[in-house]
Amino acid sequence: MAETDTTPFYITTAISYPNGRPHIGHAYEAIAADVIARFQRLRGREVRFQTGTDEHGLKMARKAAEQGRTARDLADEMSGYFREMCDVLDVSYDRFIRTVEDDHHRASQAIWQRMEAAGDLYLDRYEGWYSVRDEAYYDESELVEGEGGEKLSPQGTPVEWTVEESWFFRLSKYEKPLLDLLGTPGFLEPASRRNEMISFVEQGLRDLSVSRTSFDWGVKVPGSDNHVMYVWVDALTNYITGLGFPDDTEEMRKFWPADLHLIGKDIVRFHTIYWPAFLMSANLPVPKKVFGHGFLLNRGQKESKSLGNVTNPLDLAEAFGVDPLRYFLMREVAFGQDGSYSPEAIVTRANAELANSFGNLAQRTLSMIAKNMDGRLEEFDPAEADRQLLSLVGDACNRELPDAFDTLSFSTGIEAWLRAVYACNQYVDEQAPWALRKTDPERMKVVLQTLFMALRDLAIAIQPVVPGKAANLLDQLGVPADERRYANLKDSDWYRRLVMAGFTVGKPTPIFPRLELPEAAAEGAV
Repeated sequence: MAETDTTPFYITTAISYPNGRPHIGHAYEAIAADVIARFQRLRGREVRFQTGTDEHGLKMARKAAEQGRTARDLADEMSGYFREMCDVLDVSYDRFIRTVEDDHHRASQAIWQRMEAAGDLYLDRYEGWYSVRDEAYYDESELVEGEGGEKLSPQGTPVEWTVEESWFFRLSKYEKPLLDLLGTPGFLEPASRRNEMISFVEQGLRDLSVSRTSFDWGVKVPGSDNHVMYVWVDALTNYITGLGFPDDTEEMRKFWPADLHLIGKDIVRFHTIYWPAFLMSANLPVPKKVFGHGFLLNRGQKESKSLGNVTNPLDLAEAFGVDPLRYFLMREVAFGQDGSYSPEAIVTRANAELANSFGNLAQRTLSMIAKNMDGRLEEFDPAEADRQLLSLVGDACNRELPDAFDTLSFSTGIEAWLRAVYACNQYVDEQAPWALRKTDPERMKVVLQTLFMALRDLAIAIQPVVPGKAANLLDQLGVPADERRYANLKDSDWYRRLVMAGFTVGKPTPIFPRLELPEAAAEGAV
């Protein structure tokens, strides 16, 4: 693993459109971003992590009108559900941004004025197909035919013919720079998304309609008060609003360009074509990386209100626990690909890997130290088998997991960590400390203390994924709060310091009790 990295790190999620309550896809992205943020903090980096809600646009205006309320009233209520989701799921954001906030309107108008000063905005008339649900314009050639012959967007959403005066952005001017950017290694991942976007740009870019006059729920266009900005101009600008743009702030200097925009695969075009073009026009650096993750399917099906299979992630967290849910989502799916979940799958994996393997290892080890050694630790000389185990665990925790997490390969990193957990359990079975208690109590102590040392490494390594439970175990192990970074894994003196301080292991509390499948879940109703 690389040495401690102290460079600043800025990560963002897409800001969620709050025309409905959060679903499992919102939770999946927020948790993944949080795992990355926590991982980078544990490496020693100063992290800035931003999430929030995207509250303007025709979709919100229409939804509010249907309910006989103001768009702001709807936005205030719905945004609150997204903030609650992040808080319940232990998402450690630094800023939860709302696009209705004053500083965001100011930033959006400032980037607009920069694009105008660059000669990239002009007034014309828009005629074309618009999907309210996607808040996106589509060319006739992109439309697909639905049942009954109606026209649909590539996402299968309804489109309507729109005619209105509009400001246009000279997107066509940025074709070559965008192709160069998309060809830059590492800018857009996974590779399948990159190839899609290169193909889209190579077909030729048309100028983009970037304002609307048919409704007024949005950021006002400077100097054209009857126009509001196209919702994506306003939404994408959130990433720099949160750093203080347009002011020359310390945060802007330190954290921009963003290290990572984490988004769903369905909005890659907006983040890797429109957003970089806006930034180039405004003479601002483009983000370093955009990662378009896959969808999370409910028993193999995409969630939708019409199918009645939309899951509230807070219900899952309440049923199974926050950390087991976080673990499942990061472990189950190869990040970047689509994945599937079900209550049964969560329970099966959490019980097999967290309760039976890791939780049981911690419980057995600490119980035996408390019971057979009065909880007291001693310095000891490891045998070859002990050294081999600690070397294997150290390699998984200090190299394999961090290397995989660094490339967003969470399931691969967790798998390496789990192999180390399994190795510890095999070592317990082979060494049989319960038998050594009678035949060789000194050897029993060495075995138990070897496992104690392994547990500390395992708990430090898995913190980004299960922060609450890992902290609980590290507390039981007596590891000080300021000695839990990845750099501390290389500190060979920590155990001796614990012994010298007279730390004693108390009766342990289980960190991962076995889960039961709730009756409602068993009936397929969760």
